[in-house]
Amino acid sequence: MWIEVLIVLIKVLFFITCILMLTSFLTWQERKQSAVMQDRLGANRAQIFGIRAFGLMHIFADALKMFFKEDYVPPGGDKALHTAAPIISLFFALMTFAAIPFGDTIRIAGRTVELQILPLNVGILFIFAMMSLAVYGTFLAGFSSNNKFAFLGGLRASSQMISYEITMGATLIGLLMIFGTLDLAEINRAQGGLLWGWLPKWGIILQPVGFVLFVTAGMAETKRIPFDLPEGESEIVGYFVEYSSMKFGAFFMGDFIETILIAALITTLFFGGWQVPYLQSDGFLFPGDRSSACRTFWLT
Repeated sequence: MWIEVLIVLIKVLFFITCILMLTSFLTWQERKQSAVMQDRLGANRAQIFGIRAFGLMHIFADALKMFFKEDYVPPGGDKALHTAAPIISLFFALMTFAAIPFGDTIRIAGRTVELQILPLNVGILFIFAMMSLAVYGTFLAGFSSNNKFAFLGGLRASSQMISYEITMGATLIGLLMIFGTLDLAEINRAQGGLLWGWLPKWGIILQPVGFVLFVTAGMAETKRIPFDLPEGESEIVGYFVEYSSMKFGAFFMGDFIETILIAALITTLFFGGWQVPYLQSDGFLFPGDRSSACRTFWLT
């Protein structure tokens, strides 16, 4: 029993570490990208022991700054809900990754280990349930701030997230009818097949219109440009306008985690997930020649 618990803990630790590292990198990437677009310098000043490393030290500088800034709660605001809102958003954003497979099963010491934190035959439903619960974080952030602009931002964020979740679910119906399962691991394995003996059986090929609609709805779900109405900086509207310190950092991280989540879902549902076209357990086997001589690459 303790071995099973240990395996799950290792998978959780691996997933959270990768997600948080990628989230930190995306904050740096956004700064550098914005600097290039606006023809200015960006994220290249902070140094640690004289090391700049292309501005990567800004990641650590920002984290330290957020931890040591004043934790402000607006007068008249609900302190308990104001504190709970970013925790809710971040928690459910991370929980969605539990059902996403990052590899096939492997054998370790005679034990079969699934490279998935929470194997579920209704994995897609679990992910949409967690995404739906994350809406409460954005709404409570606006509601608890005792600020009309934050409240408007919370309403915008809630309505946008709920609306596009419906769109995301509707775009997957055709794909689910083809594969006949809600299990993301099984959907991955099904995409390992070939159409007409040579074309990868990916979701984007089976449902190209569904892919375009899913990507569009997924971008809106992240509340990032061009779907950043919940923040509306030009209108001084934002559901976390009254947040500071690491509470603001939690919302900021949540946006990037949702971006990673949408990318993971797109890869899993439409690009074969961990499947690589023509790659078998003992090497590549390309169409047109089924003999062992065509195995041009061997795994070591």
